[in-house]
Amino acid sequence: MAALCLDFLGFQALKKMRDVDDKIIYALNALPTESFKGQVNSESTCRDLYAKLQESHLARQESIRSCITISASNLKQLREKRETQADDVDTDSKFRAEQRKLRVLQAELNVEDIIKERSYKTFNERCRSYFHAGQ
Repeated sequence: MAALCLDFLGFQALKKMRDVDDKIIYALNALPTESFKGQVNSESTCRDLYAKLQESHLARQESIRSCITISASNLKQLREKRETQADDVDTDSKFRAEQRKLRVLQAELNVEDIIKERSYKTFNERCRSYFHAGQ
């Protein structure tokens, strides 16, 4: 998990995990218009997309929270080391870097909420006639 957290800071893993949200418009465009309703099972398409969205959001949120926990633990250790070695420049530098990393990860949770809200809004606009969550 620690390697994934380092990769998060480059946002490559997170970007890949957000693929479902980024492509929701394309996926929803596969739903037929009124005149072609009978040719595609829209309920099944919406149900599958909803499941993918839920799985993706949960996985990303769990990953970010796990990285926050790891970063907070690292920060605590660095703080303790910094208190015992007040004049160690290397420890001080690592401490500040870890603080920045923790702030970035916490900000990503807020970004996740916005992405999740946007995705479900788009999903509900196109799928409300075919599928209702919780069924």
